[in-house]
Amino acid sequence: MNGYNLIKKKPVLWLTMVAVLMAMNVVLSSFSIPVPGGHLYLNDIVICTAAILLDPLGAFIVGGVGAFLGDFFFYPAPMFVSLASHGLEAVVVSLCAHNLFKEKKALGAGIGVVLGAIIMVIGYTLGRAFVYSTPEYAIIKLPFEILQAGIGAVMGMVLCFSRNLAQRFEKICA
Repeated sequence: MNGYNLIKKKPVLWLTMVAVLMAMNVVLSSFSIPVPGGHLYLNDIVICTAAILLDPLGAFIVGGVGAFLGDFFFYPAPMFVSLASHGLEAVVVSLCAHNLFKEKKALGAGIGVVLGAIIMVIGYTLGRAFVYSTPEYAIIKLPFEILQAGIGAVMGMVLCFSRNLAQRFEKICA
C-alpha cells in the first residue's frame, strides 16, 4: 500500500499524516532565516517530502493549504500566491513520484521535485510581481526563491530516499 491507497484503506491514518505534515508546513512557513537581501523559508522541505509520500490530494492540502495558513496567520499578503504555487508544486511532485517510474520511485520523485521547484519559482515570481505591483521586487527575490526551492527539493529527496523515510512510510501504511 502506498500514499495513493492510504486514503481508501486507512482514512484516519491518512488524515493524521496530512494534519501533522500540514502543521509542520505552517510552522516552517511562519518564520524565516535572514540572509543578506532577504529571507529563506524551509517549508519546501516538508512540501516535497509530503508530496513524495502522499497522494496528490494530500500533497495539495499539505503544500497549498499549509502554506496558505502559514501566510494567513503571519504575513497575509502573499497567501493566495502560496496556495497556488505550493499547491501546484506538491501535486506535480506527487504525480511524478507515484506515476512516472513505478519501479524506480526515486527517479520519478527526482524529476517531480525539479519540476515542482520550477513551478514554485515561476509562481512566486509572477505572484510577487502581481501582489506588490513591481516586477523589480520579484526579480530581486528570485535568487532566494531558487535557493528555497533547491533546498526543499534536495532535502525532501534525502529524507525520503537516503534516510529511508519512504520505506518507513510504506511499512506504516501496510
